[in-house]
Amino acid sequence: MEQATIGRTLVIKGEVSGSEALFIDGRVEGTVSFPESRVTVGRNGHVAANIHAKELVIMGKVHGNVECADRLDIRSEGSLTGDVITHRFSVEEGAILKGGVEVRTSEKKAQAQNQSKHEQKPEPPKALAANAGA
Repeated sequence: MEQATIGRTLVIKGEVSGSEALFIDGRVEGTVSFPESRVTVGRNGHVAANIHAKELVIMGKVHGNVECADRLDIRSEGSLTGDVITHRFSVEEGAILKGGVEVRTSEKKAQAQNQSKHEQKPEPPKALAANAGA
C-alpha cells in the first residue's frame, strides 16, 4: 500500500485529501479528508484540522473534530482535543483526549441484521420434530 508523507519541516494550510494512506510528521491546518484510507499523525506532527478518515492513529497533537469510518487509535504520546465519531477506538495510557466521543455501530452491520431479521423464516415443524427425536 502506498503512503504519502508530510515531513517535519512542511507546513500545509488548506485542504488535504486523497485515497492513499497519509503520514503527517509536519504541520497541517485546515481539513484532512481520507475517507478510504489511514491517516497517521507522527510524534512530530501537529494538526489543527478536522479529520475524516477510515482509520486514524495519533502519536502527535491534533486539535479538531475527528470522524473515522473504522477506528481511532491514540497512542501514549498522542493528544486529541476535539469531538470524535467512530466505530471503534483505543486510548493508550498516557494519551490525552479532551472532547466528546460518539461510538456508532457499523451501518453495514446494522443493515445486514435488519435484513436477516426480515428474511428469517420459522423452521418447519419437521426440523423441530427431527431434533426432538434425536
